[in-house]
Amino acid sequence: MSNPEAILDAARSHATHIIKPQVNEWNKQGDWPRAASDLAAKDGLLGLYCPVELGGQGLSLADGIQVYEELGKGDGAYAFALSMHNICSYALCGFGTEAAKDKWARDLTSGKQLAGFVLTEPQSGSDPMTMYTKAEIDQESGAYRICGRKAWVSLATEADVYFVVVKTSDIPGHQDMAMIAVPADAPGVRFGPRYETASFNFLPLADMYLDDVHVPAENIILPPGKGLSGSLMAIDIARASIASGCCGLMEAALDTALSFAKQRSMFGGKELDLEGIQWMMADIATDLEISRLLYKKAAGLVGTPEGALAAAHAKRFAPDAALKAANACTQMLGGYGLLKQYDLDRLSRLAQMLKLVDGTTEIQRVVIARSLIKRAKDLDDVLMP
Repeated sequence: MSNPEAILDAARSHATHIIKPQVNEWNKQGDWPRAASDLAAKDGLLGLYCPVELGGQGLSLADGIQVYEELGKGDGAYAFALSMHNICSYALCGFGTEAAKDKWARDLTSGKQLAGFVLTEPQSGSDPMTMYTKAEIDQESGAYRICGRKAWVSLATEADVYFVVVKTSDIPGHQDMAMIAVPADAPGVRFGPRYETASFNFLPLADMYLDDVHVPAENIILPPGKGLSGSLMAIDIARASIASGCCGLMEAALDTALSFAKQRSMFGGKELDLEGIQWMMADIATDLEISRLLYKKAAGLVGTPEGALAAAHAKRFAPDAALKAANACTQMLGGYGLLKQYDLDRLSRLAQMLKLVDGTTEIQRVVIARSLIKRAKDLDDVLMP
């Protein structure tokens, strides 16, 4: 296993020297920075949870997930994209066939190829049970024939392989769901126009169309019956990863405001001397500490019965806290907070994006509320008046 501290140092350096100086140019150009993700791979950031023998770092989720806090100091969307690649690599190395591992594992951990996770459909953003993308199984060869449409595919046109969640029958529900690795160059794979976004233009997002796509049985990652549970675990990891990235975003906003406030003169002193400003920053600092505790707890519980709830708490709180922090820091700079050079508007938009992906804040409240309803059933009834 690699040294977790060395990996965090590498992520910190990557954010400082690669992401921050270039992210505005990436957004201006509107292209995925493949050169940057190649450098991330060389630093060991694209195989975090994979075994060393397959080119990975062999880190636990609890150790590896902290990488996104460091990357989030540079850009939350970039951190999000790398987290999804790492989730796919984790699924491949942990659950894929030996043939699939031989085909993709070392290419994914080395960054030679990128992977994308594909679950959402246009009509069912937060309801994976309502899925129409179907894979028919050839009973003789075991090969799959896939037809359907997916939405909000990150790294659309840029990834080399997509881990697609499908149904394998017409039976309602999730008992037939599977996850299959689909090469980007497979005949029948195509993408719609790229979505136009406000502040993360470098991250390609689009609909994915699968028109009579044939893939061999060896491409199966999770067989029918395991697809939904595996996808939900992947989403739990993603939610904790997003909360981690939000911590980096919050710290970046707070550092900008602190640096500005300690220099700006007003009312016979510095802005940082004002009690009102101090209280605003103190609230952000507390929210940052809470968010760190939540995502680290969630990372340690993924895969256990408590994992989904812990991830929901982290995803419910951290993006809201990040948006609140970015807006408060903008307010602290006054009119200067609107200027592009301070990057606070970009951070606010990123925080809004992180509130939405992999389950909105409201969906997390649903998950949390369900656990409370279950808890209520086990409580003794109190005497009603």
